[in-house]
Amino acid sequence: MKSATGLTGSGSRDWFLQRVSAVILAVYTVVILGWILCNSGFSYEQWYGFMMTTPMKILSLLSVLSLVAHAWIGMWQVFTDYVTTRQMGPSANGLRIVLTSAVIIAVLAYAIWAIQIFWAN
Repeated sequence: MKSATGLTGSGSRDWFLQRVSAVILAVYTVVILGWILCNSGFSYEQWYGFMMTTPMKILSLLSVLSLVAHAWIGMWQVFTDYVTTRQMGPSANGLRIVLTSAVIIAVLAYAIWAIQIFWAN
């Protein structure tokens, strides 16, 4: 019998994907902070110009997708570890479905919104 797992269907692939997504998010943070530190007193036009370059759009897209994957895997693990019938009784399965659905809807909405922000122009 095959059990349901996080995003990829394998615990080790989920673990690896979560580590890769963390590295991408760290790189994005360093790039943004580096730009801010090198451009103190910047204007909206400078910020917009920086963020709308193709490399930053691509890095931002990778970061958004990484955040979605990272959040989904992390929340799935929390729900399967802590929302259990052993701890909460029979209602845990229904609650886990509701919580999981809410996370899926939220991360997909955030991803679509972020993609629209960076690529609609």
